[in-house]
Amino acid sequence: MKSKYLIIAVLATLLTPGAGAVEMSKYVYPANRAERPASFTYAADGESYYLLSEDRRRIEHFDTRSGELIDTLFNIARTREAVIPVIEGFTLSADASKVLVWRDAQNIYRRSFTAQYYVYDVHSRIMTPLSRKYERQRTPIFSPDSRMVAFVADNNIHIAKLDYKSEVSVTTDGKENEIISGAPDWVYEEEFTTTCSMTWAPDNLTLCYLRYDQSETPLYPMMRYGENMCPEVWTYRYPVAGAANSRVSLHSYDVETRKIKDLPLPDNRIEYIPRIEYGPDAQTLVAVALNRDQSICQIYKINPKSTVAKELYNEESATWINPETYESLVVEPERIVVTSWRDGNTRLYFYNYNGVEVGSPATGDGDITAYYGTDDKGNIYYQAAAPTPLNRVVRCLDRKGKVSDLSPIDGDASATFAPGMKYAVMCYSNPTQVPTYTLVNATGKNLRVILDNAEYAAATRGLVAAREFFSMTTGDGTSLNGYVIKPANFRAGTKYPTIMYQYSGPESQEVRSRWQLDWMDAFAAEGYVVICVDGRGTGGRGRAFCDIVHKRLGLYETRDQLEAARYASRLPYVDASRIAIYGWSYGGYEALMAATAEGNPYKAAVAIAPVTDWRFYDSIYAERYLQTPGQNDDGYNTSAPIHRINNLSCPLLMMYGTSDDNVHPANTLQFVAEMQRLGKVCDMFVFPDMNHSINGGNARSVVFVKMLDWLNKNL
Repeated sequence: MKSKYLIIAVLATLLTPGAGAVEMSKYVYPANRAERPASFTYAADGESYYLLSEDRRRIEHFDTRSGELIDTLFNIARTREAVIPVIEGFTLSADASKVLVWRDAQNIYRRSFTAQYYVYDVHSRIMTPLSRKYERQRTPIFSPDSRMVAFVADNNIHIAKLDYKSEVSVTTDGKENEIISGAPDWVYEEEFTTTCSMTWAPDNLTLCYLRYDQSETPLYPMMRYGENMCPEVWTYRYPVAGAANSRVSLHSYDVETRKIKDLPLPDNRIEYIPRIEYGPDAQTLVAVALNRDQSICQIYKINPKSTVAKELYNEESATWINPETYESLVVEPERIVVTSWRDGNTRLYFYNYNGVEVGSPATGDGDITAYYGTDDKGNIYYQAAAPTPLNRVVRCLDRKGKVSDLSPIDGDASATFAPGMKYAVMCYSNPTQVPTYTLVNATGKNLRVILDNAEYAAATRGLVAAREFFSMTTGDGTSLNGYVIKPANFRAGTKYPTIMYQYSGPESQEVRSRWQLDWMDAFAAEGYVVICVDGRGTGGRGRAFCDIVHKRLGLYETRDQLEAARYASRLPYVDASRIAIYGWSYGGYEALMAATAEGNPYKAAVAIAPVTDWRFYDSIYAERYLQTPGQNDDGYNTSAPIHRINNLSCPLLMMYGTSDDNVHPANTLQFVAEMQRLGKVCDMFVFPDMNHSINGGNARSVVFVKMLDWLNKNL
């Protein structure tokens, strides 16, 4: 039987009317998600923007303040030469004279994809394929003068010279699973959230790029079954903890001479180069470097002509460098902006291109969670976890040091600013208000509604259960934040089965004052109490609360989840004999850690796509928190639930997708094998050809329908 039919059959069986199960599909992705407006592609002055039309046949030009249509930049019915039915996305050149459009995007990993790209000339209306040699390309980027496009195909970098309708190859040694230039390998993309490893010089004469030599990184085979359930092997490079990473090197390419230079960085401890970006001129390439432990972060200014590198910033930590330090690095004309938690809370630090600190604005005690930019008056715009860690507020810090809130403070707000910081699209929600999107000015004044999600609000009315936020104190005096969802038709004096939900991963945060519609609401409708508590290691509460888990993952997280379960057991409406714990990914890992802890109070546990031993997981993530197995063997042993199975005394359900390239199925299979060796059993549910997110068709609904059905039988 084909897998998709099996999933539909299971779903239909479990959702039979009268069986007591809710219609799960409306509670889970994608039906549970509020609509989001398309991201604006702004003109250089921020006074107008471009959007792809709903029928994906036009790129329309709008006035930012009024939202009125100005003109149509691109119309698929009026292009000359190339003809395509629709486009899936677009990128504008700096002067808006040319447009890159694409179709037929095919995913590579979580964020990356290849597609068929075309270049459209706005003046002539001529549209031509980006490349005549390669049918599919990835990560194309315009040169600043709009006359060239660098792209990656067949693991090599190529440049399309648009004026001459010619194409040159920058690199020629690319080979699948061996060498790739200009685009990251799997682990860089997954853990450093990057898809492009090239950058143009402002004078258009140099292209700098990273080269990844994967030849010593372990190969990992994955099975794909397809519609006919005929297995095929797909293989890629995946460095587990302690294994060899790609050897990454930095290079420059001279467009005129076609010569490549090596750009060596001066510290031999460098293992990773997660970011490169040009500064204000062709002599200023900014590169971020990390050592393997990710405890040292160096930011360099490099002259690609002379190859001289000067250090602009150096941060060392006894634990790990917060990824925000390099992932959120902002390169501005006069300075770089670093977001760091080096002083306890996450703050902003400004450095000029001589490496001199030129500002560390006092923005309050809470963590800064996003830097949006600075206007020409010196006003700084940012997002903060304030006034409590549960909230996100958009703020402005003026030159006199006065902080103004541009969004409501009781809820969850984020913003996307236009160039010049004169306008922003503000998104706001709270536990009872669906996300709304408004255009605001620099003071936060609403100018117009972009999307109010009124239809979504009407369609979901009555589905979202109230979240009651609380704080609890552990036995060692640590305060933890949580929320509780009570069952529908709650009756005082009745004790209910309870699910402890958590994610628990370092720097994550589940307990937030925001809109959520998810499986938790469906389970509350079915008569369950749902409780979520963020334990130590999670984010929004400063460095000390987070990095206590260093070299001992699972220790404090598990202590805190056990304390949370005991707290729950004392609530008058919780049946202490029927408490379950659930989680996905890191949450699945922590569900196993808690369920295999001595003296745990759980009646049942559900783990989806869990890590069962960090030796099985990727190098960048595992070593950031645990170092390598050679450095911290005891830490890996004590953090692995696979070594604690003897303590498991409650029923366990495990689920995973067979095409999970992130947390490999081997994690679950080895855990089950060890259970069998010890004479223990668990229930397991498998999703053929599904990835880590188990999305597609009805699969996500089946995950939670299966979990509900299983918990109904085991709690």
